[in-house]
Amino acid sequence: MFGKIIYIGDSEAHVENLQKEVNAADLMNMNVIFEEANQKILGEVSELSNEIIKIRFLGEYINGKYVNGVLRKPLLTSKIRMINKDELMELVGTYDASSFILGESAIYKGFQICPNINSLFSNHLAIFGNSGSGKSCGVARIVQNIFNNKFSIQYNANLFIFDSFGEYKNAFGKLNEINANYSYKFITTNPSDVGDIPLSIPVNLLKLDDMALLLQASNHAQLPIIEHTIKLAKIFSTNSQEANDYKNHLIAKALLAVLFSSETVASKKNEIFTIIEVCNTPEFNFDSVIPGLGYTRTFSECFEIDSNGNFGESVLITNYILGKINDTLDTIQAPEEASYSLKDFAKALEFTLISEGFQHNQNLHDDSVILKVRLNSIINSKINNFFNSNYVPLKDYIVSLIASGSKKAQIININLEDIDDIFAKVFVKIISRIIFDFAKGSELRAQVPFHLFLEEAHRYIQKDNDTFLLGYNIFDRIAKEGRKYGVILDIISQRPVEISDTVIAQCNNFLIFKMTHPLDIKYIGEMLPNISADILDKQKVLQPGTCVCFGGAFKIPMIVKMELPNPMPYSSNCDVSSCWKWEPKKDINIVPQNNFNPNISQTPASDNITNVSNSDIFI
Repeated sequence: MFGKIIYIGDSEAHVENLQKEVNAADLMNMNVIFEEANQKILGEVSELSNEIIKIRFLGEYINGKYVNGVLRKPLLTSKIRMINKDELMELVGTYDASSFILGESAIYKGFQICPNINSLFSNHLAIFGNSGSGKSCGVARIVQNIFNNKFSIQYNANLFIFDSFGEYKNAFGKLNEINANYSYKFITTNPSDVGDIPLSIPVNLLKLDDMALLLQASNHAQLPIIEHTIKLAKIFSTNSQEANDYKNHLIAKALLAVLFSSETVASKKNEIFTIIEVCNTPEFNFDSVIPGLGYTRTFSECFEIDSNGNFGESVLITNYILGKINDTLDTIQAPEEASYSLKDFAKALEFTLISEGFQHNQNLHDDSVILKVRLNSIINSKINNFFNSNYVPLKDYIVSLIASGSKKAQIININLEDIDDIFAKVFVKIISRIIFDFAKGSELRAQVPFHLFLEEAHRYIQKDNDTFLLGYNIFDRIAKEGRKYGVILDIISQRPVEISDTVIAQCNNFLIFKMTHPLDIKYIGEMLPNISADILDKQKVLQPGTCVCFGGAFKIPMIVKMELPNPMPYSSNCDVSSCWKWEPKKDINIVPQNNFNPNISQTPASDNITNVSNSDIFI
């Protein structure tokens, strides 16, 4: 088959084709060995003609181990042969406790591709492919194979799957049937079955950055407003006398600023009443009793305007207000352990806006109105139900996520299918940030790995405004730093061009299913310069469930055929044919229409279908 070598270049060799009748399909992409004394160079058949076989150099076997790259080119006298079983096993891997079965080689039938678990999952992984190419089934099969490993029990795995469409519930719901030690947890924004856990995020774990994302802050001026509001919400959550005195202090300073402003008396009254309406305490409300010398007035009575156009009790109210000012309270510290809700946060926001530095600032007022509107919109929607007002320490919240009854859950499926993309993205970012902070603060660095599987990752990992507003994007940060702390991204998407370049650049392994969009194909080609044009072309016509795998976990780029998962995820196409069919019950009589006109909308006459109950109508 292989004749003499007639040309050796930097990256390929041209070999004489002795058997011109050899079918190209039998030889294309097959691996060959250039063998010489103390030298074994691996090559791949890239082109084939009647006269010439072009073979691209891939790497070298040194002491039986494969090493990528070729420093010494083969000699013109090197012997050329097909790769043998032992050499191939070095490439595809061996199934043992440190590996798992990914699938079958599409080129070498009967050989399983068994990547090392550490090589594949200790680095960020990207899985790309068109809709219907087998991405979801591939992910389900990979996870099922990991837990089906007959050599070891992956009890300490923590796989967080952010499920955009509720696809994986069926695929992993029976995880405990593989092994009684395994457990699966389904956290959802729309619990419908027994065992579904409602999504709940403690408000006390939300930092400035999280609140900015939740309220869709758009400029830096809004950040001090949010930061001050968080501080006040924590202080007010104690319901202590000191907290109440601090409220009175803030109200008093705001009222004093209005009283000594240059506004008209009527305007002052309106503004003072507005402040008391939104920010009030037992000492400052419309019915508060203001004691005078031998008489009392209510708060509202003190601001009645006399015939001279002044407040009738200006001296009385001024002295009362001055008595509530205590400048030492400005240094009060927010407690570390504070329980408060989004409604409490909204109340604290009102106090922020009357505080010194925020009051009478038109620009801040405009920015704050936007935040107030968005916050009230959240509070009055179902989004508010996903936030827990009870104080939960960071570690306890992580434990609550992975706990499943008395056992530990290895797969935590977080379903976000019934909420808008805007809030779904925020929830994913918040939970990812919480997990990253926990891992980063752990005493035992990278001893508790967390894998974040982001289904439809282009919905979340985008080139957002986060970097401009906050100085970072949580997914960019995890992509660059997460590996050191054991937080690994596994991104799944049909549109890689829409994903942040920073995240893609940090991915070390890729599984590419069929893709046809020219921009995506070009992007993939640029991501891996040493992938052959033939393999790149092959991925355009890959069968569903077949993917091109390359990266640090694979010795050479490989085409892998995966088995269908069992059970399957809810990711298959709609069975339109079955849905269209109507099989009437025995007590329903249908009289065929003989006068069908395709140009007229057909509605069966009322006497054609009888005895139809509500149970027959499934919509």
